[in-house]
Amino acid sequence: MVKAAFKCAGASDPGLVRQNNEDGFYCNPDRGIFLVVDGIGGQAAGEKAAEIAMARIRARLERQTGTAEQRVRESVTMANNEILRAALSQPEWAGMACVLTLVVLENGAAVVGHVGDSRLYKIRQGKITKLTHDHSPVGEREDEGELSEAEAMRHPRRNEVFRDVGSEPHEPDDPEFIEILHVPFEPDSALLLCSDGLSDQVASKDIRLAVEHHAGDPEAAVRELIDAANLAGGKDNVTAVLVAGEQFSASGVNGILAPGRPARAILSGAAMFLFGLAVASAAAWFTRALWQPAPPVTAPRILAVGAGLEFGTIPQALDAAQSGDTVDVAPGEYAEPVRLKSGITLRSRVPREAVLHAAVLAEAVTGVRVIGLRISPDASHPLAQGILLVDSAVELNDVEVSGAGVGIEIRGGASPVLVGNAVLDCTGDGILISGPSAPWLSHNSLLRNGRAGVAAHDGANPALVGNVFVKNGLDLPEDANMDAVRETNFFLDMKPPRGGRKP
Repeated sequence: MVKAAFKCAGASDPGLVRQNNEDGFYCNPDRGIFLVVDGIGGQAAGEKAAEIAMARIRARLERQTGTAEQRVRESVTMANNEILRAALSQPEWAGMACVLTLVVLENGAAVVGHVGDSRLYKIRQGKITKLTHDHSPVGEREDEGELSEAEAMRHPRRNEVFRDVGSEPHEPDDPEFIEILHVPFEPDSALLLCSDGLSDQVASKDIRLAVEHHAGDPEAAVRELIDAANLAGGKDNVTAVLVAGEQFSASGVNGILAPGRPARAILSGAAMFLFGLAVASAAAWFTRALWQPAPPVTAPRILAVGAGLEFGTIPQALDAAQSGDTVDVAPGEYAEPVRLKSGITLRSRVPREAVLHAAVLAEAVTGVRVIGLRISPDASHPLAQGILLVDSAVELNDVEVSGAGVGIEIRGGASPVLVGNAVLDCTGDGILISGPSAPWLSHNSLLRNGRAGVAAHDGANPALVGNVFVKNGLDLPEDANMDAVRETNFFLDMKPPRGGRKP
C-alpha cells in the first residue's frame, strides 16, 4: 500500500448553546483513518451512541483485513448494530443513534463511508465541493437545487435525517444504508469532514477561505472554522477534521483574504452585525468566555521504552506520560508489572515482540489502548491473571496472553473492547467477565484454555462476533442466545458449555 503524504488536525467544541458535546472525532494518520460522528438522542444517549460508534469503527478498521470498502462497510454496520443493542438494553438510551462520515486513505485515494447529514468537502485549486449527500429532507432538496445553501441553512427542518446509524438493524451491503464513495486524493487537495454544527452555521465558500488561508497549518484552520461557527451563533456542537495533501496551498484564495487578515473575516457582514448585537445584550460571562485566552495545549508525545532508549521500563514511561501520549515499547523482555493510566496508548513497536513476564492492571481508567503486547509468565513467577481490567474502558488490540491462570479478567460495569487478541494455554478461563459489563469481543482467538474460552457471570453480557474457539467451551448465562453466538462465531473441537448446551 502506498501512503499519501499529508498533514491533518481535528477538534470538537460544544458550541455556545448546548452544555454537553454529542460529537466525536478520530484521526489515525498512520493508517489513514479519519472519522466525524454526531450523536442523536440528547444528553447521555447521544454521547453514548457516538462513543460506541468510534470504538467499534476503530476496532474494525485497524484490523486491515479485506478491502478498504469492506472494512468501511463492516465497521459502520458493527457500530450500528451495537448501538441498537445497547439502546434496547437501557431504557434511558432508547432512540439513540448517530450520523457519521468516515474516510480511509489508501494508495492516493479516499474510500468514504457516510450516513446522515455530517459532511465531507474537498477543497482544491480554489474550489470547494461537497462530496457526500445529506440524508435529510432539507439536504436532499439542497442537493437537487430546490433550495440554495443559504435557504437550507435557515430551514426549520434542517436537523431532520432519514438515515442514521443505530435505529434499526443492518447488514454491510444493505441498500439505502451506507453511502460509499471512491474519490481521488491529490497532493494539492484537502478533505474536510465536519458535523452539521459547522455546515449549518458557516457557508461553504467561507469554509474554503478559512482552510486556504491556513494552508500548511491544519490545526489553525480547524480552530478558525470552530471559531466561525461559534461567532455565527454556536447553536450546536461543532466538529471538524482536516486532511491536507503535502502540496495543498492557498493559491485558490485569489486575494480575497489579505496576508495576515484574521480568518474571522469569513463571516458575512450580516452575521457580524447580529453577533455584535448579541454580544451587546449578552451576560458578562459570555463576553469573558469568548475573549479569554485558550488554555495551553500539549501536543501528544511518543515515549520510547527499551534498552538504550529514553525509558528503561514501561512503568517509568507511564509515570511520565500525559493523556494523549503513546508509550512505544521496543522488542525485548520486561519483568515489571504494568498499571495502565487514563488516556495513554501502550503499544509494542513490533507486534508481539515486546514480551511482558508480569501482569497488566487497569483500575478505573478510561481512554486506554493496549496494542500488540505479548504477556507470558515465566515458570518461577506464575500470574493469576495476565490482564485485569476493573471498571475500566480499555481497548485491547492484537494482544497475546498465554500461560496465566486467567488470560483476561474483566470486572465491574465498564465495557472494554477486545479485538484481534489471542488467549491460549491458560489454566483457567481465557476471558472471564463478572459484573454488569457488556464488553465487545470481536475476532479474538481462544485456544486450549483449561476452562471456558469465555465465561460470563453476575450480570455480564458480552457481545461475541467473529471469535474463534479451539478446544474451548463457553460458560454463558442461561438466557444467552446460543443460536446467535453459533451463527456469528467459529467453533473448532468445541467442548460442551456448562449446563449441557451446545452451540
